[in-house]
Amino acid sequence: MNNKRLFGLILGISAAVIINLLPLKGLSYQGKMCLGLTLMTVVFWALQIVQSGYASGLYLALLIIFHVAEPSVVFSPWLGSTMYLVIGAYLIASSVKSSGLGERIAYKFILKYVNSYKSIIISIFALTVMLSILIPHPWPRAFLIMSVMAVVIKSANIPREDSIKIGFTVFAASVPSSVIFLTGDSVINPLAVQASGIAVSWMQWFIYMGPPGIIASIITCFLILILFKPSKEIKINKKEIKEKLCFLGPVSSVEKRTIVWLVIAVVLWLTDSIHGIDIGWITLLISMLMSFPVIGDILDSKQWGEVPVHVLLFLTAAMTIGKVGGVTGMNNWIAETVLPSTIPSNPYLLAAIIAVISIGIHMVLGSVIAVMGIAIPALLIFTEPMSISPIVITLLVYSSISIHYILPFHHLNILVGQGEENGMYGQKEVLRLGVPLTAVVFIIVFIEVIYWKLIGLF
Repeated sequence: MNNKRLFGLILGISAAVIINLLPLKGLSYQGKMCLGLTLMTVVFWALQIVQSGYASGLYLALLIIFHVAEPSVVFSPWLGSTMYLVIGAYLIASSVKSSGLGERIAYKFILKYVNSYKSIIISIFALTVMLSILIPHPWPRAFLIMSVMAVVIKSANIPREDSIKIGFTVFAASVPSSVIFLTGDSVINPLAVQASGIAVSWMQWFIYMGPPGIIASIITCFLILILFKPSKEIKINKKEIKEKLCFLGPVSSVEKRTIVWLVIAVVLWLTDSIHGIDIGWITLLISMLMSFPVIGDILDSKQWGEVPVHVLLFLTAAMTIGKVGGVTGMNNWIAETVLPSTIPSNPYLLAAIIAVISIGIHMVLGSVIAVMGIAIPALLIFTEPMSISPIVITLLVYSSISIHYILPFHHLNILVGQGEENGMYGQKEVLRLGVPLTAVVFIIVFIEVIYWKLIGLF
């Protein structure tokens, strides 16, 4: 066991014990136990003492063992559609990848639009946004685009230092682009909607978050072009890319069936406010039908291996924090104890305070989902006297942390791409972009206040 893991283990257990020994006024036994176990788990997540699934499973088990909440409350996330949206999203993403459709789209786009280093960077962002409609999870999108960029890097003989910049861009682009569509990140986005307690359709999400997400993507793209300039001029040799595309052959029957089901899924996502079916059930239904004979035959048994159990446990634990925190009184106690006593009436000042609080917690906890589980319930209680729609407060917290990171552990989209075998980049590249990106968060939050006031949301 290395020192970091040992330190994290001792720190996490100590936090849980100390919280339960302190005479915290206004907090019940269940509330103190919930707060202690939550802090312990967040420390385990942040310092990565074990894989997130193990820490999450431990947290869920201890909540029940110590009678903090009933199993029906602890595992309540499985009674809604969010968990099944995640399962369906991973299966649909697998179908796009395994059928060859995503690779075909990427190669054709590069052949038409990519000619230089600058166009490579811009095309990564454009492809990421395009594929976010078809592949409802950022990780499969990023790894698919990375596999295509590996061909570009090889065919153009791009130097290693510039290859690292391109690899980092692939995963950095997945962060702001995931904000644009509700299905852009099938884990975080529906979770934010659920935390608000307000029903938001696919189209409503796009109206609220589409423009801010697009602006955040453009600013991030410009920052990368400014901060990560190429060491020399790059010329794209498209011959190898054409060969890769030819190797795929004509559009197969599997790809055609995949296209049909994707079109059906997108249409149903777009019209969820009309037919009234939750996008989680739509996503699960489409993914299941993709496996059936005649109408599907796209997915088979091996695709279930694409659904990571540890992510489902992590998501369950992160969602449970807010739920159990509300039942035990932890959320109310945090709102009354930690947050300011007065509420600013100026919407821009309020947005700035929410951003500072959210970013501050995010810097410590690292997990976007964990921060939403703690910050959103507390801030909703804090702003309740202002009669502001809960979706506004929720989206301000979401925006403050969903596009923010300083180090890789602050955002899973960045963390999964780190390393020689993935995006080739390390902590140095992340830090270089992450510092100025913190200022971008405040720019986006202020833009959202202006925009939401114009459309009548705020």
